[in-house]
Order: sequence, then structure tokens, then C-alpha cells
Amino acid sequence: MVAGYSAAQVRAAEAPHLAAGEPLMRRAAAALAGILRRELGGLGSEAGPVVVLVGAGDNGGDALYAAAELAEAGVAVVAIRCADRLHEQAAATARAAGVTIVGGPGPEAEAALSGAVIVVDGILGTGTSSAPALRGRARDVVVAALDEVRKRGVPIVAVDLPSGIHPDDGGVPDPAVLPATLTVTFGAVKAGLLRPPAARYAGRIELVDLGLGPELADMTPLVESDQLDG
Repeated sequence: MVAGYSAAQVRAAEAPHLAAGEPLMRRAAAALAGILRRELGGLGSEAGPVVVLVGAGDNGGDALYAAAELAEAGVAVVAIRCADRLHEQAAATARAAGVTIVGGPGPEAEAALSGAVIVVDGILGTGTSSAPALRGRARDVVVAALDEVRKRGVPIVAVDLPSGIHPDDGGVPDPAVLPATLTVTFGAVKAGLLRPPAARYAGRIELVDLGLGPELADMTPLVESDQLDG
């Protein structure tokens, strides 16, 4: 059985590791970069281009650090800014590695999406539970991306969870959500990924172990499922 935990439970499990100075974000990003390179290899497109949709929070930081690792490995990466601000250190690392960061929506974002081999959804993570969660610039970028990926069948990799779904109850208050081919989730599977209707947007779910097992063992999951496929 697969256990699904709430966003609050995962944050509580992470807290002692963060207090100890463990680089959880960089571990998550390194794992994400490795998975993306594997997926690119499966498509026969090791050089990309990969388009990363980036939000303001830690989810966007994960995506930008992963983008930097891809760029350092010779993969062409464009990051589309979906918020007024970005995780500053991650954005600086990405730029230094050769990642092109463009504003969205607009002509540059549209051009990037039109050539993408994989689109990475790194807009929102577990820290946002308002309904609807995607608004303004971020929603406009997702709507534009939806048109492109539907037209060309571009695979979508969600970072931690598809942006716009509720991490706990699996609600999808707005249909402007990118349906993931693969969701790479960190530390623990979020309950919302296992609950309808959000489970239909999750695709395959791959869990990256961040060493939270001892903390999670003392918690009762919100939901359990017998499989990881949305």
C-alpha cells in the first residue's frame, strides 16, 4: 500500500532535517534532474530542449536547481517565469549554468513552448492550498502550455505535484491544470495525488526519498492506495 500524507505532515517531517542544515532542496533537484535526463533519453532527445515553468516558492527553486544541472550536462533549458519573483539563489545558479529565463506569457514563452521536448511544471507546490491556486500570470502560462502540449503530445513532468491541485484533498477547482505524464514527488507521496479528481492529473508517480522515513513512521497517513498510477 502507498501512504499519502498531508502537506503539513510532510513539512513537519522535513523540519528536523532542515534545522540540521540538510540540503533537502538540492537533493530533490539533483534527483529531479536525473529523472529528467532519463526521460529525455527515453525520448531519444538527450539535448532537449526542456521548458521549465517556474513559480516563486521552493517548488520553483527545486525546478531551477534541476534546470541548472541539466544545462551543465549540455541540455538546452528555457525557464518561463510564472511569478513576479523567483527563488533568488536558484535563479542565479540557473542563469550561471546557461539556463535562459524568459517572462511569461508572451512571445518568448510561446516560442519556447513550441519547441519543447518536455515541459516541467514547477509552478506551485504544497505550500499553496487556496482555491483556485493558479491565478494571473501563472494561470495564463498554463493555459498557453495546455494548448501546445495537447497539439504536439509533449510529455509533462510535475515537480512534487501538478500545479493547481489541492495537496491534501485532491480537489481541482479550476481545470487549467497541466496533466502530468510523470509526477516526481519528494519525501512522501502527497495525499492529493492519490485522491480523485487530482489523481487523474498525476500520471505516473515517482517518489524521491529524502530520508523522512523515521518521522513519517510516527504519523497516520491521510489516505492509502494500492498503486502509484494516477
